[in-house]
Amino acid sequence: MENRSTAKMTKAILEKHGFRLKKSLGQNFLLDDHILKKIVALADITPDDGVIEIGPGAGALTQYLAEAAGKVVGLEIDRRLDPVLKEVLADCNNVEILFQDVLETDITELIAHHFHDALRVMVVANLPYYATTPILMKLLSANAPIDRIVVMIQKEVAERLEAEPGNKSYGSLSVAVQYTADVRLLTTVPASVFIPKPNVDSAVVRLDLLKEKRVSVRDEAFFFKVVRAAFAQRRKTLLNNLLHNLVGRDRKEETIRCLERLGIDPGRRGETLSIEEFARLSDGLLELL
Repeated sequence: MENRSTAKMTKAILEKHGFRLKKSLGQNFLLDDHILKKIVALADITPDDGVIEIGPGAGALTQYLAEAAGKVVGLEIDRRLDPVLKEVLADCNNVEILFQDVLETDITELIAHHFHDALRVMVVANLPYYATTPILMKLLSANAPIDRIVVMIQKEVAERLEAEPGNKSYGSLSVAVQYTADVRLLTTVPASVFIPKPNVDSAVVRLDLLKEKRVSVRDEAFFFKVVRAAFAQRRKTLLNNLLHNLVGRDRKEETIRCLERLGIDPGRRGETLSIEEFARLSDGLLELL
């Protein structure tokens, strides 16, 4: 298969088709062969695996995914890329591009239709910065048979995903992702390898989805309400955040007693609580309310 993923070749194809990148779509195309190969290697893809690529762009990463995987399905929101991708992926007969928004896609149905023979299903992508969190939460909350997610995202967001309690990057996103997956920041990537060059560096992060959620909670929706409330204002104590953002200020004494019964100091801040403590807190507050 002819390799068209170098910066020179990709730029030439884009120019040939008169393609102009849209800032509104977060289009920063990754054009470094070494890093593209590294992403595929870090994903540990085999010919028995199926891969969903979100935002294939000009098809640079798609080519390497096609070489490694049994089948690749790309979800691309920008239909202007159709002629570009047809030319770039002309020799990749195990790739199918669907022009649709991942946020409006039934992931479980897509997997059932396209990857019924795959040993594992992975998501591998260079995600647009502006949509990173909603895309990740969509994938993690879909309860779809996804085994692994390997994505290039903003470095700061990657650090939040893997942050532990007490770390300044630890927040509600950390808890939400770690509730569902083991997270590892694998490598950092400089802004210089993209066109156009973004203002921040990126990182490749790998999420291995758990067979069962990390903790058991009585009400998952309420669990996430508690987590969001605890991080609402980081400088406030856990007690104050819960009173102002969840239980109501008139329930102070009851909330204090609940926290003390759970062995959680009301004067702690939300960022010091482990996911296990959030689970206990959620179940305890559910009884209170």
